Amino acid sequence: MRVDRLRGVHLLWGRGVELEIAHGRIVALSPTEGAPEELLIAPGLVDLQVNGYGGIDLNSPDLTPDDLHALAGQLAAWGVTSFLPTVITNSDDALEQLLAVIARARATPGPFAGALIGVHLEGPFISPEEGPRGAHDPRWVRPPDWEAFARWQRAAEGAIRLHTLSPEWPGSQEFIARCAADGVIVAIGHTSASPEQIQRAVAAGARLSTHLGNGAHPMLPRHPNYIWEQLACDELWASFIADGLHLPDAFIKVLLRAKGRRAVLVSDLAPLAGLPPGRYTSSVGGDVLLTPDGRLQLASNPSLLAGATRTQLQAINHLVAVGLCARADAWRRASTLPAELLGLWPLGTLRPGAPADLVVLREGSEGLRVLATIKGGELVHGDPKIIACNR
Repeated sequence: MRVDRLRGVHLLWGRGVELEIAHGRIVALSPTEGAPEELLIAPGLVDLQVNGYGGIDLNSPDLTPDDLHALAGQLAAWGVTSFLPTVITNSDDALEQLLAVIARARATPGPFAGALIGVHLEGPFISPEEGPRGAHDPRWVRPPDWEAFARWQRAAEGAIRLHTLSPEWPGSQEFIARCAADGVIVAIGHTSASPEQIQRAVAAGARLSTHLGNGAHPMLPRHPNYIWEQLACDELWASFIADGLHLPDAFIKVLLRAKGRRAVLVSDLAPLAGLPPGRYTSSVGGDVLLTPDGRLQLASNPSLLAGATRTQLQAINHLVAVGLCARADAWRRASTLPAELLGLWPLGTLRPGAPADLVVLREGSEGLRVLATIKGGELVHGDPKIIACNR
């Protein structure tokens, strides 16, 4: 269903607006007194780290383009209109195969093809140490290798936008500089790098800390350490997981104060997100346990997490409920700011010229709830009556 007009309260501004949509973009936005006050309109969420959802596993050897489109449909129900499919540490051949499947999915027409805005390659050039390595398979962890990365980028048809690595390896600085020169955003993550190695990585072009505070040793020296160094570095953006499980609220509070507008919210959704509690075999972590409270942990080491099970929307509601963010601020950190980091502005905004990627929401007792999701001016989730009655 095509949407050409929408009225409601602008979630980021807090006042009534009317949007006009044509050819998949917002063409006009104007204040209005007649907007339904119970309907909130927000830019679609932009998630930089998604490993899967509802049993769809982006690191499975059986992955198909249809799986990626189905995943995008499931995420749309949570307000996500753009995301980076995330491929993690694996063998050379497996990475090449998975990236080729994602490239085919991006080229396959359909309502969700445009949701796949690139690829996040997380690993394999990460720390081999227990703790920082997290749930990544130690068999495939290795030093940076430009020829291998270039081969994977060809398989992805140039879609790798974000690459997480650890700068503790020899040759990391040169590798980061080559990535940056090719337009790939380099993130520091799953690292045991020294402060000096982190400083050199930033000087070479690293721009982001991936899920800062996670993928780390259970115990660290008071100072110096790699978390303090990344928090203190003004040049680094930081992504963080706010599901109430990965990080204590006090750490998020400090991170938000240290990073300001350079802190962006990611889900790090695991393939088992959305499934019932139980014991599973996962490509991320192997033998894992999903507890009733949503914690996904290694069965062999419950102190290590194997991904997250709560969406960006659920994390936004958590941030607001515990008083860490105002509603508009939390939403920007999951939409406008991630798109800005990727250089995709005006994606993630509501303004003339921006893609018509929109979410219609209602505030309830448990926070925001999605009523409808619009991608490129087309209703991709929700009741058409909500849109029809809004015209």
